[in-house]
Amino acid sequence: MSFRLAAYAVCIEGGRVLLARHVLPNGESNWTLPGGKVEHAEDPFDAVIREVAEETGCDAVVERLLGVDSRVIPAAERAVPGGPEHQNVGVFYQVRITGGQLRPEPNGDIVESVWTPIPDVACLHRSSLVDIGLALAQSLPANGHVAAVPVGGLVQH
Repeated sequence: MSFRLAAYAVCIEGGRVLLARHVLPNGESNWTLPGGKVEHAEDPFDAVIREVAEETGCDAVVERLLGVDSRVIPAAERAVPGGPEHQNVGVFYQVRITGGQLRPEPNGDIVESVWTPIPDVACLHRSSLVDIGLALAQSLPANGHVAAVPVGGLVQH
């Protein structure tokens, strides 16, 4: 089984959430939260700020920890076929944008970032990370955990 520790930014402002459009190697795309892999010896708190800057061009500050999500993606459901099962542990932070200007990720997989009205999210082809982040931000569970998000239809791993 492969493993990844990642940090994700949930940026909500004026009833809109900041989403990033990720293009997969096969050319398909989906919407996700700004964020990504925590590098070796990097603090997830620092990683989320770095990832927001890299992917969106914006400066950000962490306002609070929202929660941690751990899920196993079966090998047959991975975006890139042929790999083993994969465990993703995501640390979700409430983040506020403090400056910068939205732009595509230079030499990266994020081709655009946009402020999206929260009601419109349900109509988007998106990563389950979006639903997890929004659920954490809306419910602020004391234990920092939300129920598993069903995958299928518009919601992908």
